[in-house]
Amino acid sequence: MAILVQFVIGLIFGLGLIVSGMSDPAKVLNFLDVGGIPAGTWDASLAFVMAGAVAVTFIGFNRVLRRARPFFAERFFLPTRNDIDLRIVAGPAIFGIGWGLAGFCPGPALTALGFGSSLAFIFVAAMCAGMVLARFVAHLPSLTRFVAPADPLET
Repeated sequence: MAILVQFVIGLIFGLGLIVSGMSDPAKVLNFLDVGGIPAGTWDASLAFVMAGAVAVTFIGFNRVLRRARPFFAERFFLPTRNDIDLRIVAGPAIFGIGWGLAGFCPGPALTALGFGSSLAFIFVAAMCAGMVLARFVAHLPSLTRFVAPADPLET
């Protein structure tokens, strides 16, 4: 049952990405090009998509976290650390640079694969390589103070 629910949620998410235009790198790059505001070429529509996503997430998290436990798990897995380290700064910076250069982030890139986009294929291949590299770097002896990406979070 949990797999079916996850599939339906993923399908709804993917359809939302397609309808909103998030799987179109040109639309995303036009949104990120704030230098186009004076010329009128800036596409503000994704700001509304993001605002809607933040509102739905805010409401959803508030409702879900009031429950004693999740529907399909024994407990919630929430982060307990609140310090800022190199991974907290470097990870989002790399993500943002990649998003700005390619016009894709992981979800929309996977959605664009369904359209046979060669750019999406290149992005997803590079993303997978980056994930493998991140795990390798996280396990280097000089970086043992960092938690590996696959380590579970304690509640």
